Amino acid sequence: MAAIMERADENLLPSVYKEVSEAFSAGPSDLGYLTFIRNFVQGLASPLAGILVITYDRPTVLAMGTMCWALSTAAVGGSRYFRQVAFWRAVNGFGLAIVIPALQSFIADSYMDGVRGAGFGFLNLVGTIGGIGGGVLATVMAGYEFWGVPGWRCAFIIFATLSCIIGFLVFVFVVDPRRTISIDHATGESPDSVRDDLIEKANASSVSVWLESWTTMKSVMKVQTFQIIVLQGLVGSLPWTAMVFFTLWFQLIGFDHNSAAALLSLFAGGCALGTLLGGVVADRMSHLYPHSGRIMCAQFSAFMGIPFSWFLLRIIPQSVSSYHTFAVTLFIMGLTISWCGTAANAPMFAEVVPAKHRTMIYAFDRAFEGSFSSFAAPIVGILSEKIYGYDAKSVDPKTGSLPEALALSRGLFSMMAVPFGLCCLFYTPLYRYFRRDRENARLASLKEAEMI
Repeated sequence: MAAIMERADENLLPSVYKEVSEAFSAGPSDLGYLTFIRNFVQGLASPLAGILVITYDRPTVLAMGTMCWALSTAAVGGSRYFRQVAFWRAVNGFGLAIVIPALQSFIADSYMDGVRGAGFGFLNLVGTIGGIGGGVLATVMAGYEFWGVPGWRCAFIIFATLSCIIGFLVFVFVVDPRRTISIDHATGESPDSVRDDLIEKANASSVSVWLESWTTMKSVMKVQTFQIIVLQGLVGSLPWTAMVFFTLWFQLIGFDHNSAAALLSLFAGGCALGTLLGGVVADRMSHLYPHSGRIMCAQFSAFMGIPFSWFLLRIIPQSVSSYHTFAVTLFIMGLTISWCGTAANAPMFAEVVPAKHRTMIYAFDRAFEGSFSSFAAPIVGILSEKIYGYDAKSVDPKTGSLPEALALSRGLFSMMAVPFGLCCLFYTPLYRYFRRDRENARLASLKEAEMI
């Protein structure tokens, strides 16, 4: 449920870019700035999740982050000025920075190596349900007013309220897998006493917490598999950040709110099934080719982004009459380009560091990828306006504008095709280093178990 609300929250603002643009007289570069500031803050703050889980159990960390993003989402819905929106988007990024790494390490600890891809795939599948719901609801509500309040503002308030409820449920009912393991090692101690002992030891010295955090950071940064995956992620995440403009692009072509929401839902549905499919296929491939199966799946998925970006943005006629072509293309595109995270990145991270370092490795991955990819959205806006001639004043609020749609599609293509190709290329060194790093992590875990 937390994953569902997290993805819904991510999709809210991009789904109402057109209405936000009209409300605050903002062009694509301004809208890209809103995505940039949230992703940049999220990237910089992500290591904080790794530090927090040393002191607190992960359900508490998840609840803290959920409440933080709920507050900021409600504040965006009530903002009167563009700078207020920008500030609260930064706060939103801080909340997501805490939630996402803790959630990923939670899943990594809950599944064994051979089925971890399916576990992450299922997490992304249910999360995408929230993304579809958030995007569709916000896009549809944006076309109406409720009690004199614009529909897009009401959508933000509704999702903020739901996020608060989910955060409370996570805090009350979720049990950390590490806590269960600690109980198994304890002799006759109750869960509450075990947790209290762990927290007391963690709080015994703030210096020891920071020292442990620093040691963990250095250990994670030295893993070459981590370095390579981060390198591909720096460019591989650019297209996904640029895709926040898809809703605006379809509305500029002339699609109404419902049609644009349906197209984005098909793409999100394809991505949801694709993440699960990629995770399952990679699990099977890892049994056949233990040291290279996941890497091959990731390279296939990244490569498929090149022809699909070209066909979607440059070949299909940008007209409302191309609705069915857009629909089929978006679904198959989502089905094939969404494998990398669940097929390779997330499962491989869990295998190349000891279990106690998992939150930190996911946190640092989000730190590097999130901060770098945050530049994609404003770059798309700048390219569209400064190079391809996008003019926000020429957009008709009801029918859109085909010249501006063409300009935006060119900016999108620039930030999608080339990064997908580089992402595919940058996975190649893993064929050499992944096997060695996984073996080192296995030996380190065995030594730690012997000491315990």
